[in-house]
Amino acid sequence: MKLQIEKLGKLAIGVVEEVGYGFMLLIESVYWLTLGWLNKQAVGLNLIFTQSVQIGVMAAPIVIVLCFSVGMMLAIQGLETLKPYGAQAQVVNGIAVSVTREFAALITGIIVAGRSGSAIAARIGTMVESQEIDALRVIGINPVRYLAAPALLAMLLAMPVLTIFGDLMGLLGGAVYTSFELGMSIDIYMSRSFDVITTFDLMQGVLKSIIFAILIVIVSVLNGFQVKGGAEGIGLATTRSVVMSISLIVIADMIFTFFLTRI
Repeated sequence: MKLQIEKLGKLAIGVVEEVGYGFMLLIESVYWLTLGWLNKQAVGLNLIFTQSVQIGVMAAPIVIVLCFSVGMMLAIQGLETLKPYGAQAQVVNGIAVSVTREFAALITGIIVAGRSGSAIAARIGTMVESQEIDALRVIGINPVRYLAAPALLAMLLAMPVLTIFGDLMGLLGGAVYTSFELGMSIDIYMSRSFDVITTFDLMQGVLKSIIFAILIVIVSVLNGFQVKGGAEGIGLATTRSVVMSISLIVIADMIFTFFLTRI
């Protein structure tokens, strides 16, 4: 019993330490992004641009494909569910709200966490193991300014844009299947969808994407900086980064959905 309590205590301490470390990484990244120029150490635009391309542009094709597939899946399930009640036409409303409020941001977050978050963790972990982080400190470059801050800003720029693309592709996926199943033209479907969607619906998805962006970057950078044990440690940190990011995204999505639906 005593041993179990000790393990629980160590686990609790470890969680608190990681949360605190992640919070400090966030604060320091925001500091370098906003006030770094006062110390003549502003975050380089070339670093931000490079990260934006890697995170946003390179991830766009898979976001488009998967959000389109999710929209079609929602149409299939929605039509089958509503068919006994003769209310198949109402599937348009359900897909429009579900995609913009929930699924586009969630799918985008999971994709970016698996693709870009893992890359960030692996790159930083490799730099830790090859002592490149120590070399940066020796030559006067702050690792957080050089690695974390550009990734954070790039993620904050890319995630909302990807989410908007996901919204459009999710609606289009539902429109394609509905036009095939019900004979409703895509023009009419999209027109009805835009009539249903409100600014608040869109802002829910965008707000969630911003929170997901912060979680992905902080978790990835945190795990990258904590790498130990060579190549195996890098692999473990990368895996842990992806699992933690996706888990936190789903939990955060649940919490925000609970409160936002009550506004």
